[in-house]
Formats: sequence, C-alpha cells, structure tokens
Amino acid sequence: MFRPLIFGGTTEGRLLAEYFVKMGIYCDVSVATAYGASLLPVGVQIHCGRLDSVQMSSLILKNKYSAVVDATHPYADKASVNIRKACETAHLPYYRLKREESVLWGETAKSIEELIGILNKCSDRVLCTLGSKALIELTRVNHYRERFWLRLLPSDGIIKYCRSLGYDENKIICQKGPFTAELNVEHIRHSSAGILITKESGKTGGYPEKAKAAIECGIRMITLARPIEEGFSLKDIQILFERKCRN
Repeated sequence: MFRPLIFGGTTEGRLLAEYFVKMGIYCDVSVATAYGASLLPVGVQIHCGRLDSVQMSSLILKNKYSAVVDATHPYADKASVNIRKACETAHLPYYRLKREESVLWGETAKSIEELIGILNKCSDRVLCTLGSKALIELTRVNHYRERFWLRLLPSDGIIKYCRSLGYDENKIICQKGPFTAELNVEHIRHSSAGILITKESGKTGGYPEKAKAAIECGIRMITLARPIEEGFSLKDIQILFERKCRN
C-alpha cells in the first residue's frame, strides 16, 4: 500500500492532506505545533512535535512510508535540511512542495541582514508580521522596543518570550489568521506603523491583503524575499501521487 508522510506547516500541506483523504490515499502528517494539528482534516494520522533529523529518520523507518512530502514553510530552511537528511538516511523519495510565488509589492529585502539595514536607516514605527522566529535577529534594529509592534500567532509562552528579548508586551497583537485587508488596515492604524514588514507568503499566506492594506494606509511595505528553491506545485504533487497509487 502506498503511504506518504507529509511534513506540514503550510496551507499547501493541509490542502494536500485534504486531497489525499478525498482520494482515499492513507497518509500521515507531521506538524510542529498543536495549532498546526488542529487545522488538519479528519482521516489522517497526526504526529505533533518538533523533530530533528534523527527523530525524523526514526519515524520514517518505523512506519515504512513510501515517500515524503516536505510542505514546511518556505522560510523553514532548517526543517527542510533535516527532512532531506532523514530521507537520505532512510533511502526514501523526497518531494518538496513549493508555495506559489507572489507578485511582490513595495520594497524587497533579500535577507534578514538587508532588512535590518533598511530599518536602521529610518526611525519609523514598524508593524512586524514575520513571526516569532525572526524576533531574536530583529533586536539588532535601532530602538526596536520603542518602534516595533508584533503580530504573532497566540501560543503558550509567546508573551514571556517577547518580554525576555526586550520587546514591549503592550505592543503585541496575538491573533490567528486569515487576515483580511480590512483587518490589516485596522492593525496598521492601531499601531500607527509607518512600515509593514512581511514575508513573501503568497496568496494562501495573505500577502495580497497586506499589500492592499499598506497601499490604503499609505505606508511602506518591505517584503523579506523567499529563499530560491526547486520543487513541485500542489497540483503536480497531487497528480504524481495519484499515479503512484494506481501502479
């Protein structure tokens, strides 16, 4: 029986799991957080918790999967490296599910270092939607405590973590998406931000709604560009795995 394992973390990973359930393809999904697990469809076996490459290899070998789909976030490069390494160890086919590329609006930074450099050339207030993983590096921005408003997914300990890094806990918006253009406008105005910083999150990640809100509010938007990678689209993966199940 053909049995794939999906390493989730993106909307595309959830959509692929839903497709497999619809097609009667038995699959497992590994996600890092309980929130990610809560979004998955009924009918898949869920493994919840962060894994290193050794733990991934152990999971793969224990359950004798047929193939692995890496549907982790485009910016989760360390996770992808671990997944590739685990697949090599287990001698299992690896497929990278790529998120559809966005038409970028406003300014672009090719790296977090370039983004920090741009922010350090001005003193504008910033609404940051990069997520919690970027918070340590962003403490290198001049006067970050006074300037930054953070929009983050609610999770245990997130406020304490931000406080430990020196961020102002009164300038944190903990809220789950999806975020409409109207809600983005509300957050921009509430924070009085002159700059919105975001990832190249694509249509499924609400990128167009952020751009629309930035235009309406007349503020700068700076996009942290996605790392260049090769892989398959969601449709390509669906067709490929459907064929494998028929063989």
